[in-house]
Amino acid sequence: MKKKTYLIPTILILSLLYSCMPKSNNKHLNYQNVIILSDMSGRLSNSHFPCKDLDEIHKIVKYFEKECVKPGEKIGDKSSICFSAFSDRDFAKIDLTKIKNLGDKQCYINSTGEYKEKGLKKDLEEFEKKVHEKYDNIRDNIGLDLLSILLEKIETGNIIKKDEAISDGIDTTFIHFDNHIYIFTDGYLEYALKNRNNQFRFGERQISTLRSNSLNQKKTIEELLNKNDNLGLPAIKKEQHNLINIHIVETHERDFNTKNSTYNHPIGLRDNEILKSVWEKWVLDSGFKSFEWKKY
Repeated sequence: MKKKTYLIPTILILSLLYSCMPKSNNKHLNYQNVIILSDMSGRLSNSHFPCKDLDEIHKIVKYFEKECVKPGEKIGDKSSICFSAFSDRDFAKIDLTKIKNLGDKQCYINSTGEYKEKGLKKDLEEFEKKVHEKYDNIRDNIGLDLLSILLEKIETGNIIKKDEAISDGIDTTFIHFDNHIYIFTDGYLEYALKNRNNQFRFGERQISTLRSNSLNQKKTIEELLNKNDNLGLPAIKKEQHNLINIHIVETHERDFNTKNSTYNHPIGLRDNEILKSVWEKWVLDSGFKSFEWKKY
């Protein structure tokens, strides 16, 4: 008498095996990478603007502390903040990814235990002190090849953080970094040195050309820029630009007459309105993630 054999469908076997496997518990964590760059150019010859820069930088530092790192509330933060003048290679920097041990990191963040006198609170004070020292020793820079230097710092300055994933074979933690570059400038791209890259020069002459074309052709600045790339700045696309949010913090409006509190040109054709349009098109055409123009 033949014994009966029973075939269990393959799909049922796989289903049984899968049900016995531990389920993954993936996590997505977001951290901030804050980069502050100051052009330290002729705009700072006006005595009001160094203080305005410092006040705004202080707000960014407090945002980093209270909203990103959150001492006493958050565990294991990996955010970072750095500052540099465009003309310098060195950065003042605080990077929480450098502390690997979680216990040590929390003591550092909360300024407790062995880090009571040398934790995050102390380092943030030292960070702002270095920023103040830089502004106290401003060089007489007529202007900078600002965009070329910005691109160089992004490419070679090791300041941009990329997302990463950590897995133990079952669970995966996805770590996301939001890169924010805050540029303190008046928006004008002017410099005196002849060996600089003239494709990134954009000052009073270029602004006047756009303004005249707008009046003559009865078109907005945005329409002119979209129609003729030569009126703006040449886009430079790089793969990692899509990781970066650009914030232009503008602190000096040459078109504004401080004596009688009026502008030299009508709304839509003022210097910094034109500069904003030029910057925004360059940033987005160059593949950066987002653009903000903050005027105050």
